Amino acid sequence: MASISNKIVSPTVHRPFQQTYFHGTKAELGLGDLIEVGYNSNYGDQKKAKFIFLSATLDAAIWGAELAVGNGRERIYLVEPTGPIENDPDLTDRKFPGNPTMSYRSIEPFLVVGEVIKWQGHPKEQVQKMKEHLVALKEKGIDSLNDNK
Repeated sequence: MASISNKIVSPTVHRPFQQTYFHGTKAELGLGDLIEVGYNSNYGDQKKAKFIFLSATLDAAIWGAELAVGNGRERIYLVEPTGPIENDPDLTDRKFPGNPTMSYRSIEPFLVVGEVIKWQGHPKEQVQKMKEHLVALKEKGIDSLNDNK
């Protein structure tokens, strides 16, 4: 620590408040880890992801965690984008014009800066209904815009 005029000055760099973003998944990550494109997606056929997703609402991140495939524990991470983000067209163009879910995607990594430990999930019946709806969409040939770049 530095001393100026007999006052202790912290070397901490204070940044203005930033938008909080969340990422729901079943992947186990640590502080400082990067979430990047190129890994198998948490959803659908688990193809290599061309985009990664985040939300400014906890509810959308909870859905992300609950709908992710795999056997891991559902997790919600606090993340910071390292580059530009854009509206998630699966939600904003198809379901919720104007982006009320505040859902976004990017090709640039997200930095994990924390984890939400306590959160309330959706009722199991509601999650099951959503999973069935996603299967029905896939059977109709309606797939995620995630694969379009």
